[in-house]
Amino acid sequence: MQLKDKLVLITGSNRGIGLGFAREAHARGARLLLAMRSPEELKLDWDDDRVDRIALDMSSKESINKFLEDPRLNDVDILINNAGQLTGGLLEDQELDQIYSMFQVNLVGLVHLTRGMMAKLISRPQAMIVNNASVSGVMHLPCTSTYTAAKTGVVAFTSSIRQDLKGTNVKVLTLITPGVKTRMFDEIAPKYSAHMDVSSLATITTEQYAGRVMDAINKNKKMLYPSGIEGIGCFISRHFPMLFEKLASSQFKR
Repeated sequence: MQLKDKLVLITGSNRGIGLGFAREAHARGARLLLAMRSPEELKLDWDDDRVDRIALDMSSKESINKFLEDPRLNDVDILINNAGQLTGGLLEDQELDQIYSMFQVNLVGLVHLTRGMMAKLISRPQAMIVNNASVSGVMHLPCTSTYTAAKTGVVAFTSSIRQDLKGTNVKVLTLITPGVKTRMFDEIAPKYSAHMDVSSLATITTEQYAGRVMDAINKNKKMLYPSGIEGIGCFISRHFPMLFEKLASSQFKR
């Protein structure tokens, strides 16, 4: 699916991966509808008449419902569900309110928004849903219990709706996102390092990853897996889950 002149809706587009997606899609000629909690605060040095902003708080059911009433959404061709939060550490040490908030943003809100956008996307000549699921949706590591549960849910949800949309013009892409150098990635060490060695985690830049994702959209891919060591980890976890669990748990200390 070519990006030029398509209207792309991106959640969590004020920073990190979402902002990287926005910049790359814009460079390829797309029109943008950037969704975030405080759209008035976003300042871009590449802003033009192809960029629009819209208020959305994925942690709030009411905000999503209000958002879905906006008539601009009727013209959306590509929905990129990117907004996310991170939880981590031993389960008993994680704050319960943070767990609820993370599940709402990463999974429940994603399902809510996708449900509300479904009829609009089906009515378009061509459309695509892109869900950011993370390597945590495939590789289940120590100290990631709640986050990986949400991201595994995103993988399963995306696979299911891909089948539901058979016979429509809507394509579905699952992003098994690797470590990308963002503020959220920088939160991993404080949350995990007391029980795991995370010093060797690999990262790529937002620009590199955004380019790969936009290429995958152009090619109508169904899945985008990482390369390198994370790609190998995904392969082992999918095909040899007990081996992967043994290898991962060897890096953990309680």
